[in-house]
Amino acid sequence: MSVAPLDKAAILAEALPYIRSFNGKTIVVKYGGNAMTDDKLKEDFAKDVVLLKLVGLNPVVVHGGGPQINELLERVGKEGQFIQGMRVTDRETMDVVEMVLGGLVNKEIVSLINKHGGKAVGITGKDGHFIRASKLFLKSEADEQIDIGQVGDIEHIDPSLVALLDSQDFIPVVAPIGVGSDGEAYNINADVVAGKLAETLNAEKLVLMTNTPGVLDKQGQLLTGLTAAKVDELFADGTISGGMLPKISSALDAARSGVNSVHIIDGRVPHALLLEILTDAGVGTMIKAG
Repeated sequence: MSVAPLDKAAILAEALPYIRSFNGKTIVVKYGGNAMTDDKLKEDFAKDVVLLKLVGLNPVVVHGGGPQINELLERVGKEGQFIQGMRVTDRETMDVVEMVLGGLVNKEIVSLINKHGGKAVGITGKDGHFIRASKLFLKSEADEQIDIGQVGDIEHIDPSLVALLDSQDFIPVVAPIGVGSDGEAYNINADVVAGKLAETLNAEKLVLMTNTPGVLDKQGQLLTGLTAAKVDELFADGTISGGMLPKISSALDAARSGVNSVHIIDGRVPHALLLEILTDAGVGTMIKAG
C-alpha cells in the first residue's frame, strides 16, 4: 500500500516532538517473541533500532532465546524442564544456553543491526563481569528451597561497559547471562535483566516486546495506561497471572525505581518499536509509577 507524500510528511512531523523530547535519552528494549523468529519482523526491528540511534536516542537491546534453546536441546537429545515457569538449567543445559544466547542469537541480532547501518556490539553479563549474579532458589508450597541449577538472581549491574559503548555510538546487544563470584555462569530471565538494566542506566523508557497486544483485562480488552497502584490491583484480583507475572513484575519494579515509563508492546506488529516511541498511536500498554 502506497502512502501519499502529504501523509508521509505528516508522519514525520508527528515524530518530531518525540525525537526532541527523547534526544540523548536511553531506551532499554527487551526483544523477544515472534519479533525474534519471523524474518520480516526481525528486519523491521533492526531498522527501528538503527533509526532510533540515528535520530539521537540511545537504544540498548536485551534479548531472550527460549525457542532457539529448546530447538538445540532437542537436537542434542535433551528435553527442557520447567518449574514455576523457570528453566531447569543443569551444567549441560547451561552450555547450550551460553551457546545459543551468547553466540547464535546474539550474533544474529548484531549482524542484522549492522546490516542496516548501525554499530551493534554483542555482550553478555560475563563481559567485564558487568552482571553479577548469585544462585536463585525457588520456594515450594511447603516453603522449601527448590534447586533449579544454574539460574541466577541479579546482585549488581555495573553500567560502565554499556555507558562506554553508548558514548561511542555503539548499540549494546545484551545476552541475559550473569556471572557469579566464582566465575560460574548463570542463566537469568531476560525480562528481569532488561528491567534491572533500565533502572541502573536511569533509562527514559523500558520497552518489553511480547506476543500479546499488551496487558489485558478479564474481558480481553487492552489496558493502555496503567499506574503502579492499578497494576497491584490487577495482581491481587488475578487479572495478571501465569507467564505475564515476571514480565509485569519487572516492569513495575523499573517504574518504581526511576524509569519514566514502561511499555508492554505487541512485537507481532510491524515496526512496533517506532510506533510506540515516535508516534501518537502506540501499540501496547504503558505503565508509570504514579
